[in-house]
Amino acid sequence: MNNILPYGNILSPQDLGDILRQQRKAQGATQAELAALCGVGVRFISELENGKPTIELGKVLQVLQCVGLELSLRPRGWTNPGVKP
Repeated sequence: MNNILPYGNILSPQDLGDILRQQRKAQGATQAELAALCGVGVRFISELENGKPTIELGKVLQVLQCVGLELSLRPRGWTNPGVKP
């Protein structure tokens, strides 16, 4: 399994779910363990990892913080001048 997460643009709920699943597995946690740690239900974790498009944003942010990830926004087409391609 590739332990390098695909950081970058999130273009769909499935993209976010895939990254979360990889992070959870890299930490060696089950969905039930992650749900308990983050204060959400197992069903929520499952739906999030499976890319459910109507998932609650507040809970998504709660889970991302819990696993050590953060979400940031920037204008489309923006590039970080400090990062070389």
